[in-house]
Amino acid sequence: MSNQATKFSQAATRIAFDMRHRQTIRFNIAKYDFAVNNGRQRYQSLALAKQRAAYLKRLVLANWDTYLCTFEAKATQNGIQVLWAKDSKEATTYIQQILHDEKAHLLVKSKSMTTEEIMLNECAEALGCESLETDLGEFIVQLAGEKPYHIVTPAMHKSKEDVALLFAEKFQTPLQSTPEQLTNFVRELLRQKYTQADIGVTGANFLIADIGGVALTENEGNGLMSTAFPKVHIVIAGIEKLIPSVNDLGLLWPLLAAHGTGQQITNYNTIFTGPRRKGEADGPEKMIVILLDNARTDLYADAACSESLACIRCGACLNACPVYKTVGGYTYDTTYSGPIGSVITPFLKGFINFGHLSTASSLCGACATVCPVLIPLPQLLLENRRKSVEKNLRPMAEKMLMQGFRLLSSSRMAYDIFPAELKNLAFAPFNFILWGPKRKMPTFASKSFSQRYKQLNSYKK
Repeated sequence: MSNQATKFSQAATRIAFDMRHRQTIRFNIAKYDFAVNNGRQRYQSLALAKQRAAYLKRLVLANWDTYLCTFEAKATQNGIQVLWAKDSKEATTYIQQILHDEKAHLLVKSKSMTTEEIMLNECAEALGCESLETDLGEFIVQLAGEKPYHIVTPAMHKSKEDVALLFAEKFQTPLQSTPEQLTNFVRELLRQKYTQADIGVTGANFLIADIGGVALTENEGNGLMSTAFPKVHIVIAGIEKLIPSVNDLGLLWPLLAAHGTGQQITNYNTIFTGPRRKGEADGPEKMIVILLDNARTDLYADAACSESLACIRCGACLNACPVYKTVGGYTYDTTYSGPIGSVITPFLKGFINFGHLSTASSLCGACATVCPVLIPLPQLLLENRRKSVEKNLRPMAEKMLMQGFRLLSSSRMAYDIFPAELKNLAFAPFNFILWGPKRKMPTFASKSFSQRYKQLNSYKK
C-alpha cells in the first residue's frame, strides 16, 4: 500500500467519526440540496437539457484538436497571447516570467481550481509577490492556511462560528460578528487590494472556440474586480474547458448554476475577449491565456475514462456522494476530490500514489444520477479499480484474501466442507485490516444454505 493510500485510510478513520465535522457538513450540504432541488424544478425537462449538454461536451472531445486550434486562432486575433503548458512546471515558469517582467508585487485572483492544481499562490510567493484570494470562501481558507475543501464551496467545512473565530484571531474583529458583517469587512479590505494589484488571475468555466473568448461565472463580482484594475489579466484553464460556440452558453450557464448552487443563473457571467481596446476606460492592457495539459491528454488517450473530461466542475457529484460526506474533502489530499476527483486524479498524478481513490466509493450511483453531463462515474471508478489490479498496485494481503474467498465460495462442496467456526476465524482479520475496528464482518451461519435445504427436505420426507 502506498504512503498516500495509508494517509487516506488514517485520515478517513479519524474524520469519519468526528461528529462536529459531520454535523457541519450535513448542515451545509442540506442547504445546498434544498437550493439545488428548487433550481432543478425550473426545468420543463432536465433530462433533455442533460442529454444536450452531454452531447455537446462529447462533440468537443471528438474534435478536440480542431476546437483547440480554432480557439487559439480566434483568441490571438483578439489580441490575447495564448501559451501552451505541458504540465504544472511549464505553467508556473510562464507565470514567474510574467511576474518578473511586470515587476509585480501583488496578484489578485478569483476562484479557480486550475490555479490550485499548479499551486499558483506558492509560485507567486516564491518570487516575493503577494497572491491574494478574492473569493470569500477561498479567502477564508487561505487565511486559515488551508486548501479548498470543495471544488465549488471552498470553506464548506467551516461553520459561521469557526469563521468568526478565525477573523477575530487574524483581524481582531468582534467574536460575535455576523456573516454579513464579516463579508462587508472582507469587501472593504479587498477593494483596496484590487486597485493596488499588478496582476489579475482567473480561471475559465468555458473556453469559447468560435469567438476566442473566456467565459467566467461567479457570485461575488470578485472575478470582474480582479480583471478591471490590474494591467495584466492571466487566465489559467485546462484544455478540456472548450465549448464550440458562444450560443452554447444558453444551455450550459443555467445548467451549471442549477447543479452548482441551485440558482437560475449565477449572479455574474462575463465573457472576456481580449485586453482593453482603444476608447475603453477600464480593463487590462494585456491578456494572457495559459492552456494547461498536465496529463489531460493521457486521460484522453484512455478510451474507457476519457469522457470524464466532459466534467463542467459543478460539484454535484461531491454533494451527492455518501463517502465524500463522511470522510470530507481533505481526506482525498488532492485538488479534485469526490467521485470526479477519484476518477481523474490517478491519471493526473499517477495510479501508484492515487489509484486507491477509486475504492473510496460505495458505487451507489448517486453521482451519476446528478451529473449534468451524464458522466457514468461508477463505471469509470470500476475501470480504475481494474487498472490498479492489473498494475499490481493493490495490497498483497487483499489479493490473497480475495483469492481465498474465491476458492471457498466458487464451489458448494468447498463452502460446506469447512465448519462455520473456521470460516469466521479466517475472515476475522477483515475487522482490523480492511473494514476497520468500528465495524464487524458478518458471521457465517452454523449451517450453510444447502445444508439447511437438505435438512428441511429430510423433515418433509
